[in-house]
Amino acid sequence: MLNKLFNPASVAVIGASRTKGKVGRVVLENLMLDFGGKIYPVNPSVSEICNLRSYPSIDAIPERVDLAVIVVPAKIVPSVMESCGKAGVSFVVVISAGFKEAGIEGSRLERQCVEIASRYGMKMVGPNCLGIINPLAGLNATFAASMAKPGNIALMSQSGAICTSALDWAEERGVGFSRFVSLGNKADLDENDFLLEFAENPDTKVIAAYLEGVKNGPEFVKIARDVSLKKPVIVVKSGRTSAGSRAVSSHTGTLAGSDQAYNAAFSSSGVLRATSMEEMFDYMRAFSSQPLPTGRNIAILTNAGGLGILAADACLTEGLSLASFEEETIEKLREKLPDAASLYNPVDVLGDASAELYGYALKVVISDPNVHGVIVLTSPQAMTDVESIAKTIADLSPEKPLLCSFVGGTRVRQGLSILDNSGYPGYQFPEKAVSSMRALCDYRDIRNHVYDKPQTLDVDRSAVSNVFNRASRENRRLLGLESFDLLRSYGIPVVPTASASNAKEAAKQAEKIGYPVVMKIMSPDISHKTDVGGVRLNLKDAGEVERAYYTMISNTRRYMPSARIQGVQVQKMISGGIEVIIGMNRDVQFGPLLMFGLGGTYVEVLKDVAFRLAPLSKKEAHSMIASIKTYPLLTGVRGERPYDIESVADVLCRVSQLVYENPELLEFEINPLMVLPEGEGCVAMDMRGTIESKRADI
Repeated sequence: MLNKLFNPASVAVIGASRTKGKVGRVVLENLMLDFGGKIYPVNPSVSEICNLRSYPSIDAIPERVDLAVIVVPAKIVPSVMESCGKAGVSFVVVISAGFKEAGIEGSRLERQCVEIASRYGMKMVGPNCLGIINPLAGLNATFAASMAKPGNIALMSQSGAICTSALDWAEERGVGFSRFVSLGNKADLDENDFLLEFAENPDTKVIAAYLEGVKNGPEFVKIARDVSLKKPVIVVKSGRTSAGSRAVSSHTGTLAGSDQAYNAAFSSSGVLRATSMEEMFDYMRAFSSQPLPTGRNIAILTNAGGLGILAADACLTEGLSLASFEEETIEKLREKLPDAASLYNPVDVLGDASAELYGYALKVVISDPNVHGVIVLTSPQAMTDVESIAKTIADLSPEKPLLCSFVGGTRVRQGLSILDNSGYPGYQFPEKAVSSMRALCDYRDIRNHVYDKPQTLDVDRSAVSNVFNRASRENRRLLGLESFDLLRSYGIPVVPTASASNAKEAAKQAEKIGYPVVMKIMSPDISHKTDVGGVRLNLKDAGEVERAYYTMISNTRRYMPSARIQGVQVQKMISGGIEVIIGMNRDVQFGPLLMFGLGGTYVEVLKDVAFRLAPLSKKEAHSMIASIKTYPLLTGVRGERPYDIESVADVLCRVSQLVYENPELLEFEINPLMVLPEGEGCVAMDMRGTIESKRADI
């Protein structure tokens, strides 16, 4: 799809300059270093640049150009693109800045460029970008200070500065790239286009990205899910804090930020999220050179006990296991290791271990069938030959992942360099090696993952329409008692409920429902009823119901005198269960973001909740439930009966379909959903929803 972008037969630099140091000159010089195709400088003021004939315009070039790199002031970029389109150019890279990042006028220019590209069938990278590199074709269409080394990593970045830093970092460590893309403003080609390109590129083994956002969230999830089954996709996403988001009133809205949505999106699509640029670089090195493990059992080989303990602690923290050696392995280690050495995992060969002893122990350990990967640690004692140890490791070609951490400064520098040049990533600290090993293990699980399709359930769509139409007629955004009709429409069990506008009617409804009952205030102005004394529990007879009614009305008017009180809800009192909360906040990038957690203090104080994107399959619903820290309380602890988790998963799937099919729902919350013991189901006790003003005609 993007072959001529990365493998052009000819490149024009529009805005090429004779002045050293100017961007147009640097781009031209970078192209001239290694590119074997034809290069055409374009500058109407000169006839020759860098001993190459310069053309006054793109249409003056005697042949069709595959790629045009544009380095001219923003205000004339549209006219230049128009000329490129007429000349039949396939791709343009707009390095020029001054577009939407610069304000209203820049946004107008950017939209104009997109329209021109679309009209002529051109594809555009940028604007406001560093450019692109294909080291395997000698193509350096950037103003970076150096060329990328050929390799198997495809990297894209929204930040040009991070691109140049990554190039400098990679040059020092011998890391190579198959593709290198500065995305810029992503006015046309974006991360989804390049994900598809990198996935099909046979020279790419690893895909990495620095993103500040995605243009099309649902499409990103769909594409990344397919791509991650073929190749690891590592993303560092900046902007983790949510500033300036719209006000929300539900628990879900309060806890759900844009970063939670990205976490859910990455989890749903098999993307490995790196928490920093450093971590992304660490993962890139591991994936570019190492095979995937077949399991999570890790062996540690060290010449320093302290480093071994740190690595062991990190393994357990990261969800890895310490491998248990076969007896044959232990006996082979005992044959040559000193008496004081530790033969068990971590294996400590002691501080005076030679390179030969390291090599012997490593071959024995990595051959153990219980070992899925090895982490080698080295501390530079006075008698430690770091370089020889590094060379010994570099000569190995194991079928299992092998990561190294040489801990120190000047005395380990040469050893790390030997490892880098041999393709083995060398880390300065044990925790970094362990984190990278965990990423390898995680991706093994991702690649083997089978995505189940969400089941589409039969629903009462006419009842759903009635709920929204009624709210629209009454000019309301907050759904009231009709929320329960919405739940019933999707087959979600609801507690028996009735409304009443006075004390006598409340008592009458309670008699019909059956005691004990719960009473709740009804008001479109009150989100959290307990905060104003608007909930009374375990009412056992008519007298208690009537007294509770008057007390509740009095409390509400005292705390919120301006609130509109519509009466009360009377509900059957359900006991013997555990409360959970299911909610949804509609994310602007990815759509409905589901939340699940235990209710009460668990969500209020501990914020022990999980997020996923809708729609959910039953398998994903179970995974979501099991991911919260308090999950063991649902399975039954200290002899208690387990709760009906299967019914919760079913409700999650139904809620998922509800919010996915009804985009007018901006926020939604069942709080609480009372979960009864296993086999007895669950029941929604209360629900609130907020719909968009467009549907409600506000």
